[in-house]
Amino acid sequence: MLTFSINWIVGLIMLLYLLPRFTTVLIFMATLFLQVPSDLKAQKDGIEKIESIVNRDFELQTISQEFDMADGPSWDGWSLMIPDVKGEKLFRYIPSTKKMQVVLPQAGRISASFYNHGRLFLSDNPGGEIDFLDGKNQVTVANFSELKQEGEKAYRPNDLVVDKFGGMYVTFTPQNKVIYISPQGEQVVAVENIQTPNGITISPDQSTLYVSSFLPKKIWAYDVTSPGQTTNGREIAAMDDGPDRGADGMSIDRAGNIYCAGPKDIWIWNPEGELIDKIACPTKPINCTFGDQDMRTLYITGPGGLYAQKMRISGCSPQPASIQLEPVAKWPAKPNATRPSTKITEDINAHLDVVYAAYGNRKMLADIFVPQQATAQNVRPAVVVVHGGGWHSGDKTKFRALAIALAKRGFVTASIEYRLADEAAFPAAIQDCHAAVRFLRANATRYNLDPKKIGAVGGSAGGHLTGLMASGGRNQELLGVGGHQDQSSGIQASVVMAGPLQMLTGSVAERSLKPGAKSNSNRWLRGKVDAKQDLYSLADAYEQIDRSTCPILFMVGEHDNPARNQLSRDRLIKLGIGTGLKTYQDGKHGCWNRLPWFDAMVTDMDQFLTEQLN
Repeated sequence: MLTFSINWIVGLIMLLYLLPRFTTVLIFMATLFLQVPSDLKAQKDGIEKIESIVNRDFELQTISQEFDMADGPSWDGWSLMIPDVKGEKLFRYIPSTKKMQVVLPQAGRISASFYNHGRLFLSDNPGGEIDFLDGKNQVTVANFSELKQEGEKAYRPNDLVVDKFGGMYVTFTPQNKVIYISPQGEQVVAVENIQTPNGITISPDQSTLYVSSFLPKKIWAYDVTSPGQTTNGREIAAMDDGPDRGADGMSIDRAGNIYCAGPKDIWIWNPEGELIDKIACPTKPINCTFGDQDMRTLYITGPGGLYAQKMRISGCSPQPASIQLEPVAKWPAKPNATRPSTKITEDINAHLDVVYAAYGNRKMLADIFVPQQATAQNVRPAVVVVHGGGWHSGDKTKFRALAIALAKRGFVTASIEYRLADEAAFPAAIQDCHAAVRFLRANATRYNLDPKKIGAVGGSAGGHLTGLMASGGRNQELLGVGGHQDQSSGIQASVVMAGPLQMLTGSVAERSLKPGAKSNSNRWLRGKVDAKQDLYSLADAYEQIDRSTCPILFMVGEHDNPARNQLSRDRLIKLGIGTGLKTYQDGKHGCWNRLPWFDAMVTDMDQFLTEQLN
């Protein structure tokens, strides 16, 4: 019995000694036989954890120190507006020329600004009113003298945010309230009994209002049930950096991450209030907003002036001048005669910032335009509109004119955002595109569209994506899990405007391998074509053209390499699939967003899509 016990103990010791090594061997063998290639596995569903949303390849930059106290800035699409609250001036900074200009030398003590719908709104704190800029004049939108109750201090607006309807939420710090002003000027209390409200912002889908509470340094979230109406107020975050005051101006990025100026840093939380990063500032920050053409620069204001920090996720672009706010503002500039109209007319029903897919707390948004002629008895074909930008910039507002123009011609259109390269690597973007198609099919009744007749239109990088939607619509690795998995991701027609279909070969591959070249594909696919052949093959729309590919129309400006997709057209013709090339005289890259080419291209798209979807 003793001998058995000793042998058993010795055996147990040997087993415990060898087990970790044996387990390691098993795991190693399993990885050899079972693992998905690492690039594809990590990006299978387009969900990628980036090291930081702050791009620390670039240091915080001092732009200007010529302020007494720079306060709430706003981006108008090409320049940054900065109130100097103590200097009582309104400045404009133009990043493309690095010039700082004084717009209003006697602006008064403007505490905040916000640009939306073609109008620059200003918070006149001592004047107790909200203005907008009309040329060189400040026109009153609302004053708050009638809100004052007996014993209350005068209502002086602090910070503001303007929603997609043209209404605005304004914080009133001493009154512990947030007031909503409708586009018609009606005022209602949206939030009350919040201690010292200061900064304010709204989620990209407009469903959640965020307010910073200055003295306790807390962040509050409120569900927006309708414009000006909120419920379910709850504290989601707090600054725990000691006694210094306080929680100030706020901003938000397109992924819904929340930014707030604290005593020393810009604090960044995810939509649930989890702290994900901080940006240390040389002086106390007061406010912040996103700007630049790619919307990936966070501009920070404070007593020390204006600073800029490059980010990996872009902010939310201003809404284009699509709805009519009266009176019409002449600021910031005369209309550009080459830009097509973004006005939403009465014959179009607009559904802005619709959530079409979700990945955890990341919501993907679309602007859906439904022609009034679309009814339950007269369902219309649908078109997904995909913006360009080299897979790393741009957003759904950039193609709004095109989406509206096609809706006027009877198509239900969905202008979509998709995850850009610095947020998520390929295949995230194409998975988003497919998720948008599935969403439309699942909601066909809601938008009066025909689920059997869905096309796609895209320009530049968006053209590549619409080409890949056409040829890769049955490739499971490209479909993703954005929602509505019971629906088909296939489209019935595609329009490619100056987008490359080839990735393994052609100009994209050449640029990928060219020394010193800034390759967007390398940035998007996280490597060069020779090192990432599997991914480049998966992204190659030309390689995936087969008999299941839908008809594709190619459109391109005369000076934008019309021969780019000749091989794709040849293969489509050989397979008996409808295709063609439309070349536009004197057109350059991006001519689809410029007059006079815009009108001609919309007409040609209409003809092609009508033929294929009717």
